[in-house]
Amino acid sequence: MAFATRHFVRAASSDAATAAAKKLLIKHVTIIGGGLMGAGIAQVAAASGHTVVLVDQSDEILKKSTKGIEESLKRVTKKKFADKPEDGAEFIKKTLKNLTTSTDAASVVHSTDLVIEAIVENLEVKNELFKTLDKFAPEHTIFASNTSSLPITKMANATTRQDRFGGLHFFNPVPMMKLVEVIKTPMTSQKTFESLVDFSKAVGKSPVSCKDTPGFIVNRLLVPYMMEAVRLFERGDASKEDIDVAMKLGAGYPMGPFELLDYVGLDTSKYIIDGWHSLEPNNPLFAPSPLLNKLVKEKKLGKKTGEGFYKYK
Repeated sequence: MAFATRHFVRAASSDAATAAAKKLLIKHVTIIGGGLMGAGIAQVAAASGHTVVLVDQSDEILKKSTKGIEESLKRVTKKKFADKPEDGAEFIKKTLKNLTTSTDAASVVHSTDLVIEAIVENLEVKNELFKTLDKFAPEHTIFASNTSSLPITKMANATTRQDRFGGLHFFNPVPMMKLVEVIKTPMTSQKTFESLVDFSKAVGKSPVSCKDTPGFIVNRLLVPYMMEAVRLFERGDASKEDIDVAMKLGAGYPMGPFELLDYVGLDTSKYIIDGWHSLEPNNPLFAPSPLLNKLVKEKKLGKKTGEGFYKYK
C-alpha cells in the first residue's frame, strides 16, 4: 500500500511537472499602442484568428488605427484574393470581427494571454506601463515589448513576472515584413520563449531567436553599418550619393544607408546610437556622429520632415 501511494504521488508530481512545462497556447492578445507598429501587429494577429484588443490613450487615435488597418487589409486582399473578391471581403469582415479597441489597458488585460507593448521608445514610460499592468493581468499572462533598442531585462525587472517576459520585435510594415526577433532574457522561461515563438509562427512570421543584447540581431548590425556610412561621408572619403549607389549595386541592398537613415528617421537613429553609447561608451561602433547630431538639431529628420540627408518634395 505504501509503495502504491508513493507510486501515485510520483505519478501525480510528474503529471503536474509536465502540465507546468506545457507551452501557453496564445488566443487572446492585448496590444498597447495604436501607432504604425501596434496597428500592424493587431492586424496580423486578428487576421490569424486571435482575439485582439488594441489600446491607446484616445478614441481618436484608435479610430485612425482601425481605419489604417482596414485600408491595409484591402491592399492585402487585392493580392491574396485577386480572383475571388467575395472571399477577400469575408476575410476583412472576419479579421475586423476579431478586433476591438479600448482606452483602458488595466480593464482589458484581465483575460488576456499575451500583452505586447508598442509605445514610445522611452524606458521609464514602458516600465511604468508594465508595472501597472502587472497588477491587473492574470498570472499566466506573458508580457512582451516590441522595442527595437531598449533592454528587455530592465523592463522585465519592473514586474513580478520576469520568467513570463520577453521581446517580440516586429518590423515595419508589419503586414509585409516576415521577420520577428524573439528575445530571451536570462530570466525568460523556456515555456515562455517557446510560446512566443509559436505565436510568431501563428501570425505568419518567421521567428529568429536572440539574447537580450543591444539592438538584438538586425539593428545591432544595421545601425553601426549606417553610422559607418555617415563617418565615411564625414571624412570626405566618398559622397553620400556614391555610397548609396555602391551599397545598392555592390551589396544588392534595396536602399543605400543614407536613404535608409532618412526612411527610418534621423532622430530615431540618433536615439538608438546615443542609448548604446551610454551603455558602452568605449565601443567605437556606438560613437555619436557630429553630422547626425547637427541635422537632428536642425529638425531635418528625413522623409517625415521633407529633408534629412536628402531633400524630399
